[in-house]
Amino acid sequence: MGTSGASFSGRRFRSSELSLIREVVESCEGLSRMELARTVCELLDWKRPNGNLKARECREFLERLEGGGHLELPEKRPGKPIGTRTGIPHTERGDPAETMECELGDIRPVVLEVVRSAEQRLLFRELVGRHHYLGHAVPFGAHLRYLVYASTPAQVVGCVQLSSPAWRMAARDGWIGWDDATRRRNLQRVVNNSRFLILPWVRVQNLASRVLSLVARQLPGEWHSRYGVAPLLLETLVDPSRYRGTCYRAANWIELGVTAGRGRMDREHRRHGACPKTVLVLPLVKDPRRVLRES
Repeated sequence: MGTSGASFSGRRFRSSELSLIREVVESCEGLSRMELARTVCELLDWKRPNGNLKARECREFLERLEGGGHLELPEKRPGKPIGTRTGIPHTERGDPAETMECELGDIRPVVLEVVRSAEQRLLFRELVGRHHYLGHAVPFGAHLRYLVYASTPAQVVGCVQLSSPAWRMAARDGWIGWDDATRRRNLQRVVNNSRFLILPWVRVQNLASRVLSLVARQLPGEWHSRYGVAPLLLETLVDPSRYRGTCYRAANWIELGVTAGRGRMDREHRRHGACPKTVLVLPLVKDPRRVLRES
């Protein structure tokens, strides 16, 4: 692999892209080879004409780079495809606890901790799998997960998952002013809040909006550190049949409209109108629409 780049499967990779690939592989501890391949595809917009990721080709490319001594991949392991349901542990740590009903000031400081260890991953999976209405699924592409800790008394009170953005959403894309080419080029500057859970026995007013404010403060640096991409916009989808999204609005998120109901990764329009969701976004920089249109 020379300083000018490398070629594989009809694509030429610039030296800067190869550097990003190495950074992703080195920083994304705990991801499988296929998860790394999907993450690289998302970041480099390496897709088929129908919009699907070229993950199989990317994994082969990563293994070729490893064979040439340019990076070191994790050991091969059997795993579940991205987006599939995973086995959910049932332990005492995930059992409902005594009701926590107090003022926000009584449990401060509230702290977000990135999920890194195997123990934290199991706890996150159990809490989300048992107590979030959508359950736990293997995150799609790039992602960060947080455990939310109260300091007094010290305990986990919630979970947050950030992951790759929806491929296409009319309300968001129209608000930004994207055409298809610009959207494909800049999509990875948007991050999706794909899971948000305050444990059901935790009843602390304003805790949810406080957590969302902490996410907006911490995510940009931690996402850039892991993936080499500076996010400009957060997005989320709220099921209006279940929630009003009050905590998002209290944290200054902006409602843009509703989805067509196909699901955030339904690129082939197979589920139109199935379950429309409210679209909300939070700018992470001043005037993200201009940057997302022009960069």
